[in-house]
Amino acid sequence: MELNEAGKSGGAGRRPWVVGVSGASGTPYAAAVLRALLAAGEDVDLVVSRAARLTLLDETGIAFRDGHWQEDLREWLEQPLDAGQPQPVELDRVRYWAAGDLAAGPSSGSYPARGMLVVPCSTASVAGIALGLSKDLLQRAASVVLKERRPLVVCVRETPLSGQTLRQLVALDDAGAVVLPAAPGFYAGVGSAQQLVDFVAGRVLDAVGVRHDLYRRWTGALGGARGSDGGSDRAE
Repeated sequence: MELNEAGKSGGAGRRPWVVGVSGASGTPYAAAVLRALLAAGEDVDLVVSRAARLTLLDETGIAFRDGHWQEDLREWLEQPLDAGQPQPVELDRVRYWAAGDLAAGPSSGSYPARGMLVVPCSTASVAGIALGLSKDLLQRAASVVLKERRPLVVCVRETPLSGQTLRQLVALDDAGAVVLPAAPGFYAGVGSAQQLVDFVAGRVLDAVGVRHDLYRRWTGALGGARGSDGGSDRAE
């Protein structure tokens, strides 16, 4: 287990969101959620599965390492998806847990997590969580969140979906999870791939009540996005 200084000291009253990154394609979704949580002043516990490391390496060129997680996480979150200047991020609110550490804090119901966001969520993770396999910390933490009746969002990034996966998603819905496919909306105005990513990330945060300004919300005015800058309402 590798922790930053904030993680070592514990922090009285700390109630983090657990963010699980699985091996599905879509690491930019995870990066957008993490950036927005930190921008909102939220504490984050991060779990990156073994398969997710391969996906991250393939999609970004970043080799995520337990012993250098802060350096690698900073490079990942500051790397712009579209052409543009990197945006600095503060990682003092992040605690990292290795995926193989089944003695980690989020593996216990007594650990004060607010809930969990699995983004992106692979079909293998869907199956593991639905069946309660707990084969790694990501699955175990999600199972704990469910049994403790805390918010769980699974941002599924796969198409098409098999009947078996659909049944497992229904089982997760029955257990209280929010099943949120990585399906961007276009009514918010689309000027870049990052805006499509931010829409999905924003919907993930909407599901757990975390405030953000990642996308332009529907106001009932047809063509509203076309009459704007085509992007979000984020302050420059």
